[in-house]
Amino acid sequence: METDTIRRREKQTGWLLIAPALLILAFVFLYPIGRAFWLSLFTQNLGTQLEPVFSGFNNYARMFGDGRFWYSLWNTSVFTTISISLELVFGMTFALVLNQAFWGRGFARTAALIPWALPTAVMGLAWAWIFNDQYGVVNDLLFRLGIINEAITWLGEPTRAMFSLVVADVWKTTPFIALILLAGLQSISSDLYEAHAIDGATPIQSFRQITLPLLAPQILIALLFRFAQSFGVFDLIQVMTGGGPAGSTEMVSIYIYATVRRYLDFGYGAALVTVTFLLLIIAVAIAAFFLSKSRINISGER
Repeated sequence: METDTIRRREKQTGWLLIAPALLILAFVFLYPIGRAFWLSLFTQNLGTQLEPVFSGFNNYARMFGDGRFWYSLWNTSVFTTISISLELVFGMTFALVLNQAFWGRGFARTAALIPWALPTAVMGLAWAWIFNDQYGVVNDLLFRLGIINEAITWLGEPTRAMFSLVVADVWKTTPFIALILLAGLQSISSDLYEAHAIDGATPIQSFRQITLPLLAPQILIALLFRFAQSFGVFDLIQVMTGGGPAGSTEMVSIYIYATVRRYLDFGYGAALVTVTFLLLIIAVAIAAFFLSKSRINISGER
């Protein structure tokens, strides 16, 4: 009986300690999305009326027939999937390298964070110049190596523009994943690898049977953070391509920005925000479920 009382008090104390953080999260996230949902129930025609009119779910019905929205959602999904996949591969590689003992490791770890520390807008502008068809470094190197004979318009063709954005985003955010995975690697005891090697395991087997299962929580956290960030990417796209050419790199965030700031369609813009938020929550929940399930499977194999 005393044990139950102690546990109940500890639980109450825990809730009291996290209550301020929950209130802040509610104010930062729940209130804005609730406000956006309320605004999405109104429409306003600036040419004929000044006050918004309650229209129910008309803005949501309009969204189903909005081809531009679905195209921007497709662009966002492609960009997010490719970027995160590459970032996980490169981040894992860099984390494994930086986890080894070598001369200058401290400097290498610090230097690896420079891309992540740079402002995204500044970095995007730099990459826009790097991929510039006339003065860019990429075309200049390809010319010098004899790979191309005429300049390539990297940001003027849909596929190449998306490729350029993915390269810039991977360069920018790979250090973030590498840092999280490196922290996880530091918590794994070297005795496990030594005992596994004595049993005759190869480095690849040790990676699959020790590193991946024990690193699964860090992988999950890194991917979820990066998924949320990539799905809502704005500044990089706005600086490098502005959603062009011909809307081929227009993400959902860019479309929402244009709807609200350029067309002043606040009700429909709020509906886009609400639906995008719900899609993001659902996608994160699904990703977390499958990643957790894969973690259990890997641990079971071990």
